[in-house]
Amino acid sequence: MSQANLNPVEKKLEADELPGVNTRTSTVTTKLSKAKAFVFKVTLVAALAISASTYFVKRLSNSYPVGILEDGLNLCPQVDELVPEKNGVIWESLQRVYNTEEFKARAVDWLGGAVRIPTETFDDMGDVTEPVWEKFLPLHDYLKDSFPLLHLNLELTKVNTYGLLYVWKGSDSALKPLLLAAHQDVVPVLETTINEWQHPPFSGYFDGETLWGRGSCDDKSGLIEKYTDCRRSAIESMLENGFKPTRTVVIASGFDEEVSGLRGASSLATEMLERFGENAFTMLLDEGAGYSEVYGRVIAVPAIAEKGSLNVQIKVTSPGGHSSLPPPHTSIGILAELLVQYEKNPFEAHLTRGSPTYKNAQCMAQHAPGISPSLKEHMSRAEHCDGALRAAEQELFKNRAFMSLVGTTQAIDLVDGGVKVNALPEQAWAIVNHRISTESSLATTKVRDIELLKSLANHFNLSYMAFDSHISEADAPSYGTLTLSTAFGDGLEPAPVTPSGEEAAPFRLLSGTIKAAYNSHRNTSGSDAIIVSPGIMSGNTDTRFYWKLTDHIFRYGHLEAAGGGSLPSGVHTVNEAISINNFVEVIRFYTTLVLNVDESSLP
Repeated sequence: MSQANLNPVEKKLEADELPGVNTRTSTVTTKLSKAKAFVFKVTLVAALAISASTYFVKRLSNSYPVGILEDGLNLCPQVDELVPEKNGVIWESLQRVYNTEEFKARAVDWLGGAVRIPTETFDDMGDVTEPVWEKFLPLHDYLKDSFPLLHLNLELTKVNTYGLLYVWKGSDSALKPLLLAAHQDVVPVLETTINEWQHPPFSGYFDGETLWGRGSCDDKSGLIEKYTDCRRSAIESMLENGFKPTRTVVIASGFDEEVSGLRGASSLATEMLERFGENAFTMLLDEGAGYSEVYGRVIAVPAIAEKGSLNVQIKVTSPGGHSSLPPPHTSIGILAELLVQYEKNPFEAHLTRGSPTYKNAQCMAQHAPGISPSLKEHMSRAEHCDGALRAAEQELFKNRAFMSLVGTTQAIDLVDGGVKVNALPEQAWAIVNHRISTESSLATTKVRDIELLKSLANHFNLSYMAFDSHISEADAPSYGTLTLSTAFGDGLEPAPVTPSGEEAAPFRLLSGTIKAAYNSHRNTSGSDAIIVSPGIMSGNTDTRFYWKLTDHIFRYGHLEAAGGGSLPSGVHTVNEAISINNFVEVIRFYTTLVLNVDESSLP
């Protein structure tokens, strides 16, 4: 039945039967013409009683309050900036320090020194007993020498030789600690690209505005942000002002995040589970995207979820022989057909109510003036109308990157086959990388891949085995074999989705902190200078090992991305760099976060 001809009561009744509709706590007010009566009651907003002064949502002097559309619909509620109060004197003092040229020069020295220490990680480095891992020791010495006050006041445990676990003990052990995560390693610099760098990749060169070098954005800036934050920008200044934390702060620094964290974060997770237990932390913040101008509005996007991942190897075998007597299809030719089948049949993607990408679309529709009127209209009705949801999806998916964040993806990344030009290839293989939607799973992805290649396996008379199970009859005669198997591990399920609704206190605290740091850096105030939207990471972080430590995991770096991108320019490629102005702002952010969490009434 079309939604267009339904009155509001009928729309509500039908909406109650739609799959995926979430119960909302935001106020919904429908304005009817004077000739009609209101046909349903206004739903009251369920206010979170964390602290009236901390979580009060300020009504601005706009034509309507921030977070409310002109028609009264609240798609993306915003909190006010959250400035420390109990710790306000220290916070104000630190903000003045951060405005000085002296502090900026100190920040340049701290980050530049770390960038000059190469800590590249590669897939084939072996166990931590191998000498190649000793490259991290100079970084550890640098941190100890550069931040002596931090090492004097925080308890340091080295985990699996190179992992760093710092504990800044608070006075109230009943409060769950705050967990900050970072990693020490960086992606390799290809020798063939060195000449493309504007400045040498490990120079830590500062041109007066920007600091250049591998790791300046990912993630030595994150590592040093936390250390400078807790040492000079936070710990040292706080100690000088007599500050002692009420809530414990833990800093976990892995050393192989760029190669999946199997030695670093995995070991750190085991250590923290043994010392603190499951669900022991009030919230966790790791690296992630930052903020940028999107459709005419500055929007920060802390990721509340990560996709899963799966690498599938497709291997074909067939009889060998001399190339002068070729069969109709070689192993390589058959593999090529299979790979074409993949690319002709991408995963079907759909925007799902309540998903991180859906919430992000709601925020853009709510607050970004550059969003088309039609998309605003579709998103305003999408919560209770399938037709509007599909129409919004169609418009949003014109942006290929957004569609990739929504659904399960596939990328053919590796291929190999054959040994010489006059010998028929007896085998050929390729690896397809999947990033699995938060609404899907490893099992669903495997089933789809199995079904996708069945007809071609029959066509080429291949004995078909997938993930250790026979798909075709095991003893049936065949020309060759087709085998699907996992590569580089068993795969990763999508991460649990962190709560981000109006009753999710940690997300609200993080949102208010982002706004306070952004505003303070620009000497402004209010709730509408920057909008905070839930989102999703395009890749995976060390948090993949930390799911048991807390239900409130965020991936956010407060880094400014130019041109509407989600990450700063140069991450994982040439000319990685960060403006020192942005670096200082990130230090403000971590300072504000530590102080806000310390004085909050979070568990």
